Amino acid sequence: MPLETVVWQGLWGVIAIVMAEAVRDIYHMVSHYWPPLMQLHNWHHRAYKKDFTPVSPTLYRQAQLHNDVPEALVMAGALAGLAVATGIFGLWLGTLYSLGFLFAAIARAQGWLLATDLTHEPGELTTIPGNWWVNRTYHWRHHFDDTNAYFAGYFTLLDKLMGTAVSLKGKTVAVTGASGTMGRALLQELARQKARPIALTTSSQATFDDGIACWQWQPGAEADLQEALKKVDILILNHGVNVHGERTPSAIQTSLEANALSGWRLMEVFFSTVETSSQRAMKEVWVNTSEAEVNPAFSPLYELSKRLMGDVVNLRRLDAPCVVRKVILGPFKSNLNPVGVMSASWVAWAVLALAKRNVRNIIVTINPLTYVLFPLKELGQNIYFKLFSRPPQG
Repeated sequence: MPLETVVWQGLWGVIAIVMAEAVRDIYHMVSHYWPPLMQLHNWHHRAYKKDFTPVSPTLYRQAQLHNDVPEALVMAGALAGLAVATGIFGLWLGTLYSLGFLFAAIARAQGWLLATDLTHEPGELTTIPGNWWVNRTYHWRHHFDDTNAYFAGYFTLLDKLMGTAVSLKGKTVAVTGASGTMGRALLQELARQKARPIALTTSSQATFDDGIACWQWQPGAEADLQEALKKVDILILNHGVNVHGERTPSAIQTSLEANALSGWRLMEVFFSTVETSSQRAMKEVWVNTSEAEVNPAFSPLYELSKRLMGDVVNLRRLDAPCVVRKVILGPFKSNLNPVGVMSASWVAWAVLALAKRNVRNIIVTINPLTYVLFPLKELGQNIYFKLFSRPPQG
């Protein structure tokens, strides 16, 4: 067989595996909405305790027969049908791949090869949820956070496309800088997404819509929030100032404190509340660092302080006990920036829409350079920090 043909068929084989996983994910999603499949799939959800220990060996084996076996049969049948219909030999690899899952499911139903059930391995969760790949922590959220999200079995692409890679429903979300234009827009959009928003503000005069709780805090006293933050699923660090062209010592102090140091301290306090498996799976920090990380903002102290916070976030991400996202925003209209070209409400909607797709660096701007420069900066800095810094000991 010519080398070109081998390569071409091999490429189709890889595509077939991706297609098999897509069939699995679609089957799984349908199993949550179509009653005949729901009856079969419910066996799967009934089979596990919260640490993925089987409720009983009998129930576990029944779940394999009622859910995993038919799922693998559908995968194999769909890929075999495509191979026959198209005559593309490489697509048969998808069928063989699916038959591997069928064999493993039948074996588990007999009490054999239990170690092949990788996403349901019993024990504590030790990693944060995967981004492009499904790990135990990611799949745990499907069982114990929101059963109508996190449908992916191996690749998370379908969840990203559908906006089910992160569920905000019922989440307690605290937002700093809550009295500002973006803070209020985020609180309103979170409420529309059926989250439970909390306004974190340094202003004693600020008022918020009904149903939005308000907590007072002051920079320098972040540790006072530790007990309250134990109840928070997502902390959005959104506060900051812009002293524009000032360069006095007090302006330097104000910029560093508001845009970097207070946020870093609050982030560390939040990290200290991540102690259990469920907290490791559910808790997140979102940090609004601005596109000033890579572009001029014509405000030197704003750029310096925001870049400092962005760099600290990248360093701490390497060892963070939960998901950490960056929010990189372009100019939006506010009291501080009346000539901003984007509306705050639209930006808030876009931020949440991208977060639900598990985007770790959320960029919302009209500047096309940011979409090019920011990923390059993040990649280079991530490599540099990994090479020239050490993880904490113990």
